[in-house]
Amino acid sequence: MTARTSETHDVETPGFPGVSFGRSADGLWVALVGEHAFAMAPARDGRHYLVTGWRIRRPMAEWTRSDFYGHAGELADKAAFHAHVEENALHQRQRAALGRREIHSRAHTPWGTSQGATVYAEGVVAHSTAGHGGFHLSVERNRKVHDLLRSDGGWYEEDCDWAAVAQAFPQLFTDFEKACAARTIRDWYPDAWEAIHGRALEPGQSAKKDERAFFEKHADDWVVVSAIRCEHQAGFTEIIATPGGKRGPGTEERRFLVANDEYHVGRFGFVIDVARHRVYGGPSSFMDWQRRDT
Repeated sequence: MTARTSETHDVETPGFPGVSFGRSADGLWVALVGEHAFAMAPARDGRHYLVTGWRIRRPMAEWTRSDFYGHAGELADKAAFHAHVEENALHQRQRAALGRREIHSRAHTPWGTSQGATVYAEGVVAHSTAGHGGFHLSVERNRKVHDLLRSDGGWYEEDCDWAAVAQAFPQLFTDFEKACAARTIRDWYPDAWEAIHGRALEPGQSAKKDERAFFEKHADDWVVVSAIRCEHQAGFTEIIATPGGKRGPGTEERRFLVANDEYHVGRFGFVIDVARHRVYGGPSSFMDWQRRDT
């Protein structure tokens, strides 16, 4: 593969394109892996984030920010950008080596009629639909999924449940996919992760376990369930809070006022300090908003 700029370096694999780095017309660090394009775009406060594009048919030196439409999270620096691009290149090479097959399918799935499917192996098929998708495993394959992750019907949606398939059949997935699956199971199925690995997850290692601990700790506290800038008290946010952040019919609610500069929603919610945050019984901005919306 011919170097495209002085910043370029290439990684060759027979039958698969390499990696190219360069600068765009508007000065962004950019990269190309096959037909996948990447750029390191500036954000506020000196931060950067990764943006993606597809099949940009011009030389990298002619690319601009408008060629990129996907958003793939924040980047710490140029080194992180290079690492992400090279990780993607390895992922694409490994995926090509796995020999997955695209097939026509009109199968009925829990997410609607299949519009096409990818065969990972006999009995392991990923379906795409108009709105969602996921894996279907044969009965024999499904028996090999860990019992704490197994779906009785053999269907595994693409957002989180798919990780159970990757955990059961790691030989069918790339290193990148396996890392994503491990992180997904750790975050959203911590009990299964602990059973599989034989050790407990520490605080900060699992989103679901941390969320569970948060609400256990604040079961008797008032936790915000809704908030709006108060139009009747300048500089304050009007809060609706419930015990433990519970929702549903019969749940007790109270309104509070919290200073705007203090109200910052944390990872799982904002906890009212009853010693400082006063109960509010005045005219409601929630009602004003509802009237404007009708």
